[in-house]
Amino acid sequence: MNTAHELLKRIHDTPHKAVVVVAGAGGQGLAWLLDVPGASRTLLEGLVPYSQRSMVDFLGNEPAQYVSPSTAKAMARAAYQRGTSLRGDGYPVVGLACTATIVTDRPKRGDHRCCIAAWDQKGVSSYSLTLAKGLRDRAGEEEVVSRLLIHALGKACALEPDLDLKLIDSEAVQEEHQAHLHPVHRLVSGDINAISAEADGRYLIDEPLPVPALLPGSFNPLHYGHLQLAQAAQSLLGQPVAFELSVVNVDKPPLELAEVQLRLGQFAGMHRVLLTRAETFRKKAALFPGCAFVIGWDTAVRLVEPRYYGNDQTAMLAALAQMWALGCRFLVAGRRDQDKFCTLDDVPVPEGFQPMFQAIPESLFRADVSSTALRAQRHG
Repeated sequence: MNTAHELLKRIHDTPHKAVVVVAGAGGQGLAWLLDVPGASRTLLEGLVPYSQRSMVDFLGNEPAQYVSPSTAKAMARAAYQRGTSLRGDGYPVVGLACTATIVTDRPKRGDHRCCIAAWDQKGVSSYSLTLAKGLRDRAGEEEVVSRLLIHALGKACALEPDLDLKLIDSEAVQEEHQAHLHPVHRLVSGDINAISAEADGRYLIDEPLPVPALLPGSFNPLHYGHLQLAQAAQSLLGQPVAFELSVVNVDKPPLELAEVQLRLGQFAGMHRVLLTRAETFRKKAALFPGCAFVIGWDTAVRLVEPRYYGNDQTAMLAALAQMWALGCRFLVAGRRDQDKFCTLDDVPVPEGFQPMFQAIPESLFRADVSSTALRAQRHG
């Protein structure tokens, strides 16, 4: 039977990278992880959101119950998302979390228990344990929780941990393993923030998504104007242009799964599509720093109009400044508006922000096509 030290040596020899988050107990396990040589090969970050405010800040909301399997899973998911932003290319990531309530300096009426979860690209595993109350001091309960934490990490690293958990006869770990749903379903439900749907049918999930240029749209339907605009932008940039579809809209309900799949199917075998939950360009810029966004005249007008920022000029300028700081810019195509062909020259770009915007010449692109008109024809 392995010791914790031996198991951690085996963990450090795997390619897995982990963000470990513990609250209430499990800190000893984090310390063991750091004590064994090679920890830098495994640990991306260790976090201890111990106070209520810290936990709410980490999760983005206050959990209904702090020590529960659902909270452990939410913590592990947040840790996993943090890990994907910290790792290098090609490394599998594990978000490992523990939330527990054990012996303290005052009597507790409820059970002493821990909930641990490990989240990776394939699914989530959870471990729940109720400790026999009154049979151990705090150090003893901490050791059991920490051993279970290391056991869960070993399993997530595709090992078969042979570690004595130091349980007594009345104690038993409840394990549950759940595979993730279809990638688009996960995106619609808010489980993940972005997917790259490749032209060959593959989905890249929680992978680095470097894209030099994106053409955002609702693509209801995809038409020749979108395709020609992407080609025009590509010729200007000398780099490929992908498409971006957000399943969340500023002033409409989120798209249903079936509708997302229908719109995505229009690109099958031809183009790469980034599916996101970024309904604003500020969020898109945060997801894709350094990106050139290919937009039409009408979108450019909305981008610089204060009324789309709660009639707050300062908020609009702050949003533009943030996107500029992230290295993003906008290629603007002309579009017919009633009897006039409007271009970037008709967009009231605020003073000082002109370098963020570049016009796509009419000689390179003009397509007087309307998605609204096409939908009317389709349903007429």
